[in-house]
Amino acid sequence: MTGSATDRRTGGQDGGRSAGRVDGRVQRGEETRRAVLRRAVEIASVEGLGALSIGRLATDLGLSKSGVFAGFGSKEELQLATVRAARRIYFDAVIAPVADDRPGLAAVWRLFESWIAYSRARVFPGGCFFYAVTAEFDAQPGPVRDLLATSAREWQQTVRTLLEGARDAGELRADADPDQLVFALTSFMETANSQALLFDEDAPYDRAVRAARSLLRAEASDPAALPEG
Repeated sequence: MTGSATDRRTGGQDGGRSAGRVDGRVQRGEETRRAVLRRAVEIASVEGLGALSIGRLATDLGLSKSGVFAGFGSKEELQLATVRAARRIYFDAVIAPVADDRPGLAAVWRLFESWIAYSRARVFPGGCFFYAVTAEFDAQPGPVRDLLATSAREWQQTVRTLLEGARDAGELRADADPDQLVFALTSFMETANSQALLFDEDAPYDRAVRAARSLLRAEASDPAALPEG
């Protein structure tokens, strides 16, 4: 059945309005989800993922519990979505600024400085989001720990890739061990983050920078390739 021309015209108009209403609901739903996740990463970086709840987020943002629940469905899904949101923020703050750098010690150093700036600036109110929540879940098997472990391995691989690039470029000694350097550099970062928060002072960042510079100079085939400053 095709209906009359009038029916078809009216149906087309009604269909357009219906599509507009659907699009509007989808947009509002996405905006609500983004607002919830922005608040969730703030809370989790200070208090941990365990502090997240549908009720608390609804109250903080002036939303209905049902509206927040509809976007996530369970506390675990909320936690996983929060980690994914934090990954995107972390990438934009730490990795993206050096993504196009030429391989070499300068790129390694820029990444280190990018991480220090991220923690120092409190991109997340509680310092490094992943330092805070990994300690919470490192002994709790399940999807959240799995995602955090994947995130940590990806970050370590990012650092390792830059170190390998510097070695391939002849700026690190041929016998330099990238895995050992990754371990040391990320340890400097995490210790600086932890102590800066605990003692409420900036000095740990400066110590981390000096430690990292000394380490890379010792491992460099050409120390002049490491930027000054």
